[in-house]
Amino acid sequence: MARLEQANARVARLYPGETGLRQPVHTVYGGAHLFTADISRKLGAAALRTLDEYARDPATFASAFGFDRRLAETIYQRVRMKLEREPVEDFRIDFEDGYGNRPDAEEDGHAIAAAEQMAAGMEAGRLPPFAGIRIKPLSEELCQRSIRTLDLFVTTLVRKAGGRLPANFVVTLPKVMAPEQMSALIDVLELLEHATGLPAGSLKMEFMVEVTQSVLNERGESNLLHLVAAARGRCVAAHFGTYDYTASCGITAAHQQMLHAACDFAKHMMQVSLAGTGIWLSDGATNVMPVPVHAAAPGDPPLTAAKEENRRAVHRAWALEFSHIQHSLTNGYYQGWDLHPAQLPARYAAVYAFFLENLEASSERLRNFVKKSAQATLVGEVFDDAATGQGLLNYFLRAINCGAISEAEALPLAGLTPEELRLASFVKIIQGRAVARASP
Repeated sequence: MARLEQANARVARLYPGETGLRQPVHTVYGGAHLFTADISRKLGAAALRTLDEYARDPATFASAFGFDRRLAETIYQRVRMKLEREPVEDFRIDFEDGYGNRPDAEEDGHAIAAAEQMAAGMEAGRLPPFAGIRIKPLSEELCQRSIRTLDLFVTTLVRKAGGRLPANFVVTLPKVMAPEQMSALIDVLELLEHATGLPAGSLKMEFMVEVTQSVLNERGESNLLHLVAAARGRCVAAHFGTYDYTASCGITAAHQQMLHAACDFAKHMMQVSLAGTGIWLSDGATNVMPVPVHAAAPGDPPLTAAKEENRRAVHRAWALEFSHIQHSLTNGYYQGWDLHPAQLPARYAAVYAFFLENLEASSERLRNFVKKSAQATLVGEVFDDAATGQGLLNYFLRAINCGAISEAEALPLAGLTPEELRLASFVKIIQGRAVARASP
C-alpha cells in the first residue's frame, strides 16, 4: 500500500488535470515591426469591414460557412459583438517567421519599440486578454540573437510599465528539438526576473511543435513530456506548427495543409503525451487568406464580374478555414492560429457553431447526469457514465469563455448554480450536492 501511495502521488503530480482557467480560442501572430498598442482595435475594425463587404446579413453569413441556418441570426450577431468588443483574444508579437532575419540594429530597435507599444497598451487598457512575444529558435545560428531580443523586449517593457507585465504574458519558443533548448530559455527567464525585479515565476513560456524531433527523440521516445519537464513548471501551452512540421516530414508545399494525416498523427501524439498535465494545446493556421482577388484602382467603378469573383474567393477561403477549425474542435483542439483580420469572422463562426449546434443535447445530458448524482444515465440513444461528466461540464465552460453563450444562459440549461459552475469540477459539484443532501 505504501508503494501504491507513492505511485498515486507521482501520477497526481504529473497529471493534475485541467486548470479550469480560460483558454483563448486563437492566437493572432503579427510581425514585431507592425505592432502597435491598439492592434486589437485595428484588427477588429478590419474584420468588420470584411464582414460588411462579403456577409452583410445572417443568411449570407450562414451560406458562406455552411452551418445550420436556424442559428444564423444568433451566430451572426454574436460574431459581430465579439469583433466589436474583443476581436483578438491572444496576440503574439512575432520576431520569427512573420518578421524574418534583419540587421541586428534594426531588430534591436523593433524589440524596444514593440515593448514600448505594449506598455502603452497596458496603460490604456487596450491589450487583448492574452499577449506575448515569439522569439527566434534557440538553434546554434540564432540563439544569441533570440536571447538578445528577449532581453531588450522584457527589460524595456518592465521599465516602461512600472515593473509589471501584461496579464497572461507568455514567451513562445519555436522549433524546439531538445529539452536543453527549453531549459536554456528557463535559465534566461530566471535571470531576467532577477535583473528586472519581477517576482520569481512571473515569466511563463510555451513551445511550438514544428519538427519531428519535438515528437520523438533519438531514442524513439515521446519527447513532449521531456520538453515540458525541462521548463520547470513555467510551460503553459504547446502549439502545433502545420507548415514547418509537414516540411520536416518531407511533404511538398502543395500538400502541406491542416488536414494531412501527418498533422493528425503529431497532434494526437501531443494529446496522448500531455493529456491531464494542464498544458493547453493549440492547432495551427489555415494559410489560404479570405482576401479579394481583384482590386479596383482608386476612382474606378467596381466591375460586377470582379466583385462576384471576389465574393466567391472570400467565401471559399472562409469555408476552408471553417472546416479546418471544426476539424480541430472535433478532435479536442480548442485553440488555433489566425494570420489575417479577415480570418476572425471564420474563427468565431466556427467556434460558436460548434458549441451552439450541440447545446440542446449537451444540456439535457448534463442535467440528467447531475440530477442522478453521476450514476450512469440513458438520454435518448446516448449512454453516459462517470467519465462523461467532466467532459459535459467542460463543454459549457469553454462555450462561456469564448462567448458562444453567456453564463446567464448556461445556468438553467446545465441545471447548475453559479457557484457550482465556477467550481469547474464535476466531482466537486457532485460531492457538494451529496453534502447538502446529508445536512439536516
